[in-house]
Amino acid sequence: MQRTVIGAEEAEKLMQKDVKFLRLWDVYGGLLTDNQREITNLYFNCDLSPAEIAEAKGVSRQSVSDCLHKCRKQLEEAEEKLHFAKALDEVSLSYSLYMTRVKRWAAEQREAHPEWAEALSVLENITGGEEEIVEIKE
Repeated sequence: MQRTVIGAEEAEKLMQKDVKFLRLWDVYGGLLTDNQREITNLYFNCDLSPAEIAEAKGVSRQSVSDCLHKCRKQLEEAEEKLHFAKALDEVSLSYSLYMTRVKRWAAEQREAHPEWAEALSVLENITGGEEEIVEIKE
């Protein structure tokens, strides 16, 4: 097997491309066929090479590469039409900023009003999605 050596900058671009693909795969993976999902899962999530996937599936390396290319294009086209991944990213960022403000406010209030510590812990658990439930004693 022939190995290709690439520079750090090119490796970074490939990694960013893969991360973008995985995000689209998470959002639109249901649009792919079972075979396409299996191949993309083996490649991106299980870190198998196209040659390893081809051997496991009993197909040519070229067919695996073609499948990966076709899947990438299909998912990018879905995002161009629907923009779900972009919307999810924007909501996630907004939520993260909101939660940062809530946690800062709670920390400030805890310092200014130590008697509120228990109630603020309840608020942090509710907004942080943590499993633990704190009861307020009256």
